[in-house]
Amino acid sequence: MDLDASLSWLALHGTAGLGARIAKKLLREFGSPDGIFSASLTELEACHLPAATAQAIASRAGFAFAEKQLAEAKRIGCQLVNCQEAGYPQRLLQIYDPPPLLFVRGDASALSRHSIAFVGTRRPTPYGNQITEKLARELAERGLAIVSGLARGIDSSAHTGACKAAGGVTVGVLGCGIDVVYPKENKKLFAEVEKHGAIVSEFAIGTHPAPENFPVRNRVVAGMALGVVVTQGAEHSGSLITSRLAMEFGREVFGVPGIVTEAVSFAPHQLIKQGAKLVTGWEDIVEELPTEVRAELFPVQATSVAERASLFEQALSPTEKKLYELIRVEEAIHVDELVEATGLSSSETLASLCEMEMRGMIRQMPGKHFVRNLQ
Repeated sequence: MDLDASLSWLALHGTAGLGARIAKKLLREFGSPDGIFSASLTELEACHLPAATAQAIASRAGFAFAEKQLAEAKRIGCQLVNCQEAGYPQRLLQIYDPPPLLFVRGDASALSRHSIAFVGTRRPTPYGNQITEKLARELAERGLAIVSGLARGIDSSAHTGACKAAGGVTVGVLGCGIDVVYPKENKKLFAEVEKHGAIVSEFAIGTHPAPENFPVRNRVVAGMALGVVVTQGAEHSGSLITSRLAMEFGREVFGVPGIVTEAVSFAPHQLIKQGAKLVTGWEDIVEELPTEVRAELFPVQATSVAERASLFEQALSPTEKKLYELIRVEEAIHVDELVEATGLSSSETLASLCEMEMRGMIRQMPGKHFVRNLQ
C-alpha cells in the first residue's frame, strides 16, 4: 500500500482501547478505517464499544499518532500492509484476531509464501541448534518459507538455516517495533533475514520488547504457517503456548524428539504424547502438508507415457523399487503392509514413499494408504 494512503489505518492502530478483535468487528461493520472514523458516536456506541473507545474514535485522537508513525515509516523504509490488501498473508486472516495492520521490512511477498514455523527455547543444547538449522535449511531448499520470532536460541537457528539454503526464504515476527533489534546480538541476523525474506511486526514503530508482547507475537507466528515445529522447550516454555495456538488455528504441530533426561526435551515430548507428529527429518513435515501445497511445491512435469516409464525406472533406488513393485494402480495399500512385506523400518519406508510421491510416481490416499499413479 502507498504509505500516504495508510494514514487512517495507522490512526486505527493508534486509537486507545482498540485491539485486533474490536478492530475486526468495526471493519466488518463499517467497511474501512475511513468508514469507522466517519461514523457518528451513536453508531459507534451501537457496536457495544466501551464508551472511552467510542469517544476516542469519534474525536479522531489517533491521527496525531498516525502522522508521527507515517513519518517514521518513511524514514526507515518500512512498508505497511493492511488486512484488506491482497499482499496480506491469507492464512493469518483465518485466526480470530488477525492484526489489522502489519509493519514490514524486506520483501513483503514473503509473507504469502507457504511456510513452516519453528519455536523453542532461548537456551538450546548444541543438538537443538544443529537439528533446527538442518531441518529449516532442508525445508527452505524445498520451497517453504521459515517463520520464527527472531529471538535467541531455536529461533535464531531456524532463520540461520533458511538463510543458508539456496533460494531460502525466511520471515521474522517481532514482539517489538519494526525498528527495534532485540536481542542486540542478533543485529547481523536481522539484516540477513531482511535480505532473505521479511521482518514483520504488528507493534507501532518504537515499541520496546515488553514481556507481554511476546504471547501476542506468537499467535502471528502460528497463524502465518501451515504448521509449527517444536525442537526444544522446557515445561513452561512459550513454545507450548504457540503450539496450543497452532492447534486452535487448525495448524499441524510437530515435535522433534530429544534426550529424555534433558529438561528442554519436555515440550516436544509432551506434544508428541498429545498427538503431535514426531519428526526425524524434513520428509515427516512435508508429508503432512495439504495435497495442493505439495503439488505446488513439487510439480510433476508432463511427459509421454514412454518417457515417464523410463524416468521412473531410472529414478528408483533399490529401496524405492522394492516398495514400488508392491503398490498398485487399482488398489491402495497401507504403509504398515509395506513395512511388513519389505522388512524396512517405518521411517525408511515413509521417507522413500515421500520421495516417490514428490516425483509423481505414487499418490497418498486418506489414512496413509498409497496407490500408483498412471504412467
